[in-house]
Amino acid sequence: MGLQPLLLADADVAFDPRWLGESEADRLLRGLRDGIAWETHRIRLFGREHASPRLSCWIGDPGTAYRYSGTLFEPRPWPPLLLPVRERLCAELGTGFNSVLANRYRGGRDCMGWHSDGEAELGPAPVIASLSLGATRRFVFKHRSDPARKLALDLPHGSLLVMAGATQRHYRHALPRTARPVGERINLTFRRIQQT
Repeated sequence: MGLQPLLLADADVAFDPRWLGESEADRLLRGLRDGIAWETHRIRLFGREHASPRLSCWIGDPGTAYRYSGTLFEPRPWPPLLLPVRERLCAELGTGFNSVLANRYRGGRDCMGWHSDGEAELGPAPVIASLSLGATRRFVFKHRSDPARKLALDLPHGSLLVMAGATQRHYRHALPRTARPVGERINLTFRRIQQT
């Protein structure tokens, strides 16, 4: 099928529900679940510090430290399992990804609130390649100046969502909590940190 553009005004978003085959996605999910040093990051919301509602790990090339919610994250080295994925994404998208944020959602209570990936280190029009592994979860977009403009999308095992251009400037996105029973999910958001 390949990446198909999604109809979202003021944005450049594409989606492939089967970017990875099932057996490759299964192998990657197992290897990352057991092979990454997962941490509970502390985040700042409305002036107060909280434990992030998911497990995370910042991975990247040397010199790709990332500041998020007032904390500077130094990258851990790339697990060998992720290198072929990175190479394929770089080749297919023409972007030199040098880092990835791995998030592990243990169940429906783990979530990600409304935000955009607009940190200065990512540049003015970042390309974010988001690979989903494990349980299908609902992902939502909402326009910053016109909240009635929104899109909800299910992200299945092995799917790839690419956000580029002005997407981060015009939209916020979230992975909401869900009360229905849902299994574990790992999400990998590949990025290019602008090194100084």
